[in-house]
Amino acid sequence: MYGLVNRAIQQMVTTHHGEDIWLRIKERADLQDLDFFSSYTAYTDDVTHRLVAAATEELGLSSEQIMQAFGEYWITYTATEGYEQLLESTGETLPEFLDHLDNLYARAALAFPELQPPSFRCEHRADASMQLEYRSKRKGLAPMVTGLLHGLGKRFRSPLAVDQVASRDQGDATDLFHIRLASPSSPALLDSGLKHE
Repeated sequence: MYGLVNRAIQQMVTTHHGEDIWLRIKERADLQDLDFFSSYTAYTDDVTHRLVAAATEELGLSSEQIMQAFGEYWITYTATEGYEQLLESTGETLPEFLDHLDNLYARAALAFPELQPPSFRCEHRADASMQLEYRSKRKGLAPMVTGLLHGLGKRFRSPLAVDQVASRDQGDATDLFHIRLASPSSPALLDSGLKHE
C-alpha cells in the first residue's frame, strides 16, 4: 500500500492517543527504525498489516474496530491532505458519490501508478436504501469499507446505518453492504449502525 495509508494510520493514532502510543505501536510492529512514510512510495502490504496488528495489541481493540475507525478517519484525512477537490468531483450527494467510486480510484491512479484499486458497484433499492458490492484483491479490508461509509455519511451530513450482508471472509463470493440513510421520520436509524469511539 502507498505510504499515504500508513501516514494516515500514524496521524489517527497520534491525534487520538498521542505520540508516545504511536512510537510504541511502531516498536511493536518492528518499524522503529523507519522515521517517516512517504505518501507516494509503495510499501508492502505487510507494513500496514503489522501496524494494525500492533495497534490492536497496544490499544486493546480488535482489528475490525481499528479498521472501521480508520476507514471513517480516512475521509477527513484525505480531504486535508490535498484531495478535497477529488472528493468534491466524485459526487454532490452520498448516493451519487457511491455511484462514482470507481471513477475516483481511476483518477487517483494518475498520482499513484502502482495502485491496486478495489471495485464498487452500487445498486439503488425502491425503499431508498442501497446495496454496495465491494471487490478487492486484498482480503480483510471490509471493516474499513464500513468505516468509509460512515465517514462519507458524516461528510454529506447523511447519517446512515450499514450492515454487511455478505462476506468473502465467511465464504461468500463478494462483500456486500446494505446502506440505509436516516430520514426525519426514522430518527432511531441514527443509532442502529456500528458506532465508532
